[in-house]
Amino acid sequence: MMPDEKKGTILYVEDNPDNRNLIRRVLNAEGYSVVEAINGKQAIEKLESNSVDLILMDINMPDMDGYTLTAKIKAIQKYSKIPIVAVTANVMRGDREKSLEAGCDGYIQKPIDIDALAQQIERFIIRSTND
Repeated sequence: MMPDEKKGTILYVEDNPDNRNLIRRVLNAEGYSVVEAINGKQAIEKLESNSVDLILMDINMPDMDGYTLTAKIKAIQKYSKIPIVAVTANVMRGDREKSLEAGCDGYIQKPIDIDALAQQIERFIIRSTND
């Protein structure tokens, strides 16, 4: 793979800077470009100015939770096809269903399994390009 050949661009919506740094490093090493947003408003702005292949969505954020933001993004026609993967420490029964109901295409548990992350993301991106 050429160094300038990217696998895709991922928008990571996460209010915690440590999590953002970690995930960005892992995804960059795997060949993805990462665009970051710290809240819902910024996420929508970043979607407007970037071509995004997948959204990693933190569920617990201060101003607007990930469920609300996911539903909002999915309601916008031009973004409705972008896969959204919930990233959450909420692993109670019903949380997975709640994120899928909000429109998330998948679900990754925190703490994030760094070794599995790239494969999980690749699966979601491949699935969305084959639809």
